[in-house]
Amino acid sequence: MKQREFARVLSIAGSDPSGGAGLQADLRTIAQLGGYGMAVPTALTVQNSKGVSAVYPVDVAQLEAQIDALCEDTPPHATKLGMLVDAARVRLIHHCIQRWQLPNVVCDPVMISTSGKALLDEAGVQALLQMLPILTLITPNVPEATCLTGLPVTDTASAAAAGQQLIRQGANAVLVKGGHVTGQQMTDVLCMRGAPSPLYFTGPVIHSQNTHGTGCTLSSAIATALARGFPLTEAVRVGKDYLQQGLQDSVGIWNGSGQGGFMSCPAALK
Repeated sequence: MKQREFARVLSIAGSDPSGGAGLQADLRTIAQLGGYGMAVPTALTVQNSKGVSAVYPVDVAQLEAQIDALCEDTPPHATKLGMLVDAARVRLIHHCIQRWQLPNVVCDPVMISTSGKALLDEAGVQALLQMLPILTLITPNVPEATCLTGLPVTDTASAAAAGQQLIRQGANAVLVKGGHVTGQQMTDVLCMRGAPSPLYFTGPVIHSQNTHGTGCTLSSAIATALARGFPLTEAVRVGKDYLQQGLQDSVGIWNGSGQGGFMSCPAALK
């Protein structure tokens, strides 16, 4: 008889000691959405709600050894990629994904922190573009979409154009997040290879001080839904709904002097 398994999700990302983003936010999200989280750090960071002040990359050999140890024993049903640091680590992760034939790979292309700290160098960006064909989904925000395509993104139409450009560059699916576009509504644009037109996910802008880790949370939520068997469009909807609920639940809660982390678990508040 076939054994039952947890829906295992591997996060390969930076460690955020504040808990708002990175591996810590990913594991929290994966657990709350019914997955079993595994984690391989690409770097240790020094940060709090006010910003990132230092990044200490994990040795490439140690990174590979951790991924190999997990994949040979408990291979993930989905993988979320976050901060990848530089070209050497991007290329190593690219190699591991291919070697282990990892399914459902969701990449949040973390390039610049909210406080302005560079988190992926230029050579790393070029290596990331080479990885596009093996990703299930890439989830750039507006500045990241502009960096990856060279196209200015200022509204929903230009977000769709950037998404389609990334499809032409080799991506299978692109979710361009609209959080940096001003207005009362926020629209994320999903472009998929072979689809006749983009899909639009629109919701109200939630005014909260606790927005640290939105990209990490959304991408890990989507990866968890994929691991549980949801098709891509529904997985994106699950991720969007979870993110919106978490932001709404965290409105008016103090969680640091800067941009605090958030969570969808109001019953846990004391």
